[in-house]
Amino acid sequence: MVEIVFLVPLLAGLLAFFVAPRVGRLLLVITGAAHLGLSVRLWIARPEAMLPSFFGITPEGLLSLIVISLLFFLISIYTGAYLDQAKLRSERVFCGSMLLFLSTMTMVTLSDHIMVMWIAIEATTLASAPLIFSHQTGSSLEATWKYVLICSVGIALALVGAVLITVSMDVGQVDVPVAFSALTAVAGRLDPLWLKVGFVFTLVGYGTKMGLAPMHTWLPDAHSEAPSPASALLSGVLLNCAYLGIFKTHKIMQAAGLEDFSGTILIVFGLASMLVSATFILRQNEYKRLLAYSSIENMGIIAFGTGIGGLGAFGAMLCLIHHSLIKSSLFLTSGNILLGYGSRLIRDTGSLAGRMPKTLVAFFGGFIGIAGFPPFGLFLGELLIVIAAFRTGHHVAVVVFLATLCVIFAGFANHVMKISFGESGSDDPIEERAAMVWPQYALLLTSVVLCFWMPETLVQAISEAVNVPWGNF
Repeated sequence: MVEIVFLVPLLAGLLAFFVAPRVGRLLLVITGAAHLGLSVRLWIARPEAMLPSFFGITPEGLLSLIVISLLFFLISIYTGAYLDQAKLRSERVFCGSMLLFLSTMTMVTLSDHIMVMWIAIEATTLASAPLIFSHQTGSSLEATWKYVLICSVGIALALVGAVLITVSMDVGQVDVPVAFSALTAVAGRLDPLWLKVGFVFTLVGYGTKMGLAPMHTWLPDAHSEAPSPASALLSGVLLNCAYLGIFKTHKIMQAAGLEDFSGTILIVFGLASMLVSATFILRQNEYKRLLAYSSIENMGIIAFGTGIGGLGAFGAMLCLIHHSLIKSSLFLTSGNILLGYGSRLIRDTGSLAGRMPKTLVAFFGGFIGIAGFPPFGLFLGELLIVIAAFRTGHHVAVVVFLATLCVIFAGFANHVMKISFGESGSDDPIEERAAMVWPQYALLLTSVVLCFWMPETLVQAISEAVNVPWGNF
């Protein structure tokens, strides 16, 4: 049954709170491997859900699920070695919360009912908040409080959006389950006014959790304060879960013939997020916050491509996958840098090439990938978005898009050069454990491989998710 995929990490997470820390680390890896196996089986077999009114398999859900599963497995391997050096105060809480976080994110990807998805996304907030507070400092408490408060307000607005969509059903005299698949099938009979208002509330609500500007203010603090394995999940996976809520609602708008309305709003929010990121990246002094603002930028790229539609939406899905792979690698690498240098400030680093050469390969490779250069897959996604924007006549928007990407690249490159080749207070080499390097290599290699070769089933899943056959592009 479908539900077992999120029940396994749920039970493992509850168990992790009561076992020894060493057992908890092992439980992370075992559960990650089991979850990956179950996710692959779900992709191949496509079984029916035990509760089909609430859960179901969708192309976009499966794409997100397989990314979540792969990332968590590799991150769990890294986490064991990381915890040996990080010395967190409550390792049981950290391991348990990581597994509960995996369970709630999985539930998001498999939710078909609007309210079940809302509950699952709210549950991700509750499961991940202890991860941000792991260091138990004043700054981590402030970041956690800001995360919970802002995201709770956002999720409340998303609830209003869900209620308004049900109002559009009543006005249109539509009697179907309040599920994304059912509503998409009868979207033409829904009241357009209430549907538009519902989409706006949904976008603002889930956009807060996704990190779209101007609702993004929690994200840099949370990603900066959380331990690096948690930051990798927050940026590489959590943001995707919030995007799913927006994407599925946008598909209802498309089916109702209102894609111009929802698409325009997504384009505006996407460009706004990129512009905000460019502003803060240029003057950033912490490398983890630098990566956080890069995540905001990439969420803006994904929103922009989704709003363009067609080939742009296909590119947005590619960006979603490759951003998760590359950004998770970068956050894990930032954990190595933090443990090696003992500071999050860019000015306290330098000479990474000489002191941590293996980490440098992952860090510099991640920078090339997240900047949108080949041979990494983000390049292909952004290229498709630009082509689609020109095809559909969004000339002004795509010029702003490209100009912002150039500014962000210049700012990001400046910081990366300082960290990698700048002067350092010491030239002594820093120990690099294999388990804290090769997961990043695996993530980056996956992005490279998927840039040159994508399995037919993956291409088909993306095409089905965006409702446009690949052969029509």
